[in-house]
Amino acid sequence: MSAKDIVIKTLSEAENPLKTGDIVGLVNVDKKEVEKAIKELKAEGKIVSPKRCYYSVNR
Repeated sequence: MSAKDIVIKTLSEAENPLKTGDIVGLVNVDKKEVEKAIKELKAEGKIVSPKRCYYSVNR
């Protein structure tokens, strides 16, 4: 499973938007990988940032 898949899965299971550090704490993936995945997923429109530094799945 790629870092992008893990980030999407984690955000879709979360009740509230999560920060990068929250995601890193929940999964066993390097912070730089999570940050890269978030950047790519935002560019693809798959996740959104409802407030600064918080992310959720684009539903």
